[in-house]
Amino acid sequence: MKDRLPSYGGQALIEGVMMRGSKNVALAMRSPDGSIVIQTESLGGIYKSWVARVPFVRGLILLWDSLVLGMRMLTISANLQGEEDEKLEGPALYGTLAVSIIIAVALFMLLPAAIGQLAESWLGWNAWWSNLLEGLSRLAIVIGYIWAVGLVPDVRRVFAYHGAEHKTINAFEAGEELTPEKVAAYSVEHPRCGTAFLLTLVLLSVILFALLGPLPPAVRLGSRILLLPLLAGAAYEYIRLTARHLGSPLVKMLVKPNLALQHLTTREPSLDMLEVSIAAFKAMYEKENDAPVPVP
Repeated sequence: MKDRLPSYGGQALIEGVMMRGSKNVALAMRSPDGSIVIQTESLGGIYKSWVARVPFVRGLILLWDSLVLGMRMLTISANLQGEEDEKLEGPALYGTLAVSIIIAVALFMLLPAAIGQLAESWLGWNAWWSNLLEGLSRLAIVIGYIWAVGLVPDVRRVFAYHGAEHKTINAFEAGEELTPEKVAAYSVEHPRCGTAFLLTLVLLSVILFALLGPLPPAVRLGSRILLLPLLAGAAYEYIRLTARHLGSPLVKMLVKPNLALQHLTTREPSLDMLEVSIAAFKAMYEKENDAPVPVP
């Protein structure tokens, strides 16, 4: 059980955790009555197709599928906690997803580009300095947004489940017995986290957009949207590469900023949160391998 399994990942939800393997996904939720509800299902065929093996392309496709899957699982978890007339599903679910993506693109891609363009037009900065300002603005907005939403009590609880997810995977990869008390000793950092992907995408955007040099305002804004798939694919490949070479001193140095940012998106979980995370991992592992998690 000490071998690394880079296909394993997870996501924190409302009172729950999703664990994804290479073929299956499991969702464990704490219901209002205190019991743990588990739901498992097989992943779509795209995870097993040739697309999942094509560099850069696979990142974009799999990340989109993971986004849709995560949104659906988040909705299942939220619906379990809410009343019948509060449930979100069908067109409302996908409408919410579409609006969320539009807001994210506007806030994290277009707003920083507009700030850089204004510095170029009003302050007379050259394109290289305005592109640098754009990149730094994007980084500041991302970090500031994560910090701000982390002040919301409900979000802090989701971040604690995020920490539980990381601790569980870290404990498993270390060959530890999966009990809440033992898993609690492990780190809330994990190199394959989505937070690492987000920071990598932002840093790559600073480099790429700086290289583009001066552009007309409309072209500048359009390029930030059109080049987003390229950045996402590159960020995915970077995270995948570094996760496979964590023993390298150079890689350890490169991933430090990503790990540091995770302290904004995770919190120390309680033992009952770890219990939920462990239940999700064990359900996923059993479905993935047709066998229970081995006991060390």
